[in-house]
Amino acid sequence: MLKLSVIGHLGKDATVNTVNGRNVINFTVAHSEKYKDAQGMQIDKTIWVECSYWTDRTAIAPYLKKGTQVYADGNADVRNYTTQDGRNGASLTLRVLNVQLLGTKNADGSTESSIPQSSPSTSLQSASANVPTYSVPPVSAITESADDLPF
Repeated sequence: MLKLSVIGHLGKDATVNTVNGRNVINFTVAHSEKYKDAQGMQIDKTIWVECSYWTDRTAIAPYLKKGTQVYADGNADVRNYTTQDGRNGASLTLRVLNVQLLGTKNADGSTESSIPQSSPSTSLQSASANVPTYSVPPVSAITESADDLPF
């Protein structure tokens, strides 16, 4: 199995289609890298990843807008095709298992969180204030013999 993960910005709004009675959300993620070549020149490299999210939970689709930063992971899906001039080609598509919104890209290039203030993580943080904390003794303080362990 080939597992892929990508973090990047959406190149266009996601589309929802129905194929053979199943819903699929299609979107494209751009992953950009900057590095210096052997001569010290700054190189900007962008890799576009086609994504297909086969799911009945299409409620996320309206939030998958151009410029939104996402994390997506899943399996690779290789497709073979023939070009118009008769050559064989192949493309790699990410068959998404999980997608998570990370933020939106502002006009100035900065990233802003797209998670609303009343998100479950916020309520978990406030609820965790009432949860007792436990300290774990350092490994050197454990005096049990390895022979006494049940596994």
